[in-house]
Amino acid sequence: MQINSTNIDGVFEIQNKKIEDNRGFFVKTFHSELFKKHRLDCDFKESFYSVSKKGVLRGMHFQLPPHDHEKLVYVTDGEILDVALDIRIDSPTYGKYYSTQLSSDNAKSLYMGKGFAHGFLTLTDSATVVYLITSVYASDFDSGIHWNSFGLDWGVYDPVLSERDKSFKGLK
Repeated sequence: MQINSTNIDGVFEIQNKKIEDNRGFFVKTFHSELFKKHRLDCDFKESFYSVSKKGVLRGMHFQLPPHDHEKLVYVTDGEILDVALDIRIDSPTYGKYYSTQLSSDNAKSLYMGKGFAHGFLTLTDSATVVYLITSVYASDFDSGIHWNSFGLDWGVYDPVLSERDKSFKGLK
């Protein structure tokens, strides 16, 4: 497992070790001591997963303080374009984003600290995405930013969206 910095402070791309043999493969997605060594909060409180069809875009979601959280995301089946958007007003990278492809083949994870909106686009027929977060979900503090308001070319013009995700306001 190798934890790599990105161009945005607080976002890390993790290359997990993938061991393959004639039975399939095995991937370690979390190691508390390594996370602590890199000063990444790893006191996860909840874990979720979603299964999405090709062309589904989920995001851009975040929780408001005091229920904001760090998040670890990885894919167990399929492939996604995963995006972390810096929404920390006082950050030098406010409004900037980091995107990467996560898949069961490349065995990568994305870790983002507090102050990021998160979303993804499903690139394969189906994708199973796992999220670990450091706070408990609080619906009254749940919010989002419109997927097409911060300059990312998602490569799609008409993604499959929830009514909720369609209703989010733009970043500005």
